[in-house]
Amino acid sequence: MRVGIFGGSFDPVHLGHLILAEQCREQGKLDEVRFIPAARPPHKQHQSLTSFHQRAEMLGLAISGHSAFRIDELEKDRPGPSFTADSLEQLKNAMPDAELCLILGADSVVDLPQWHEPARIAALAELLVVGRPGWALPKEAMLRSLIELPEGTSWRIRGITIPLVEIASREIRRKTSLGESIRYQVPRSVEAYILQHGLYRME
Repeated sequence: MRVGIFGGSFDPVHLGHLILAEQCREQGKLDEVRFIPAARPPHKQHQSLTSFHQRAEMLGLAISGHSAFRIDELEKDRPGPSFTADSLEQLKNAMPDAELCLILGADSVVDLPQWHEPARIAALAELLVVGRPGWALPKEAMLRSLIELPEGTSWRIRGITIPLVEIASREIRRKTSLGESIRYQVPRSVEAYILQHGLYRME
């Protein structure tokens, strides 16, 4: 069983996230995609986030009806920063026979040497790297030159091509704070949730 792991703040989830996940499911031959909302993203520790509960609820609305999409709240109660390596280890222990595939943008791969225990990530998961404008898909040799791996471990990389959709959560938050339309940038159910709960109005 091949399981895609898609982590992020999802504040809020938008159509770009869903298109990316679906293309990874299809091109990466995944049996399921697990959306993992981050509780305490290491790179956003000084940035306020919408509550975990509300971000997870919006995710649930967004993926409703897709039989291969799941939400996994494994980072919700885990203390400390939400490190990808720890989440992958926890998933591997829970699903020892599953092939884990970490979904990443090509721009994020450049930062992998600064991630927490990147060699452990390489040992636990294949990388499904999504192409981005201006970012070439990384080669295994390039990553090997940046990150020292234990003997017998190598990077497993598969490139994913997706339609160019320039939607960003920060822009959705900004537009909402100004009372501007976010229609067709988030699922209609997520838009209704944001308006109902008055999210992002004070940003």
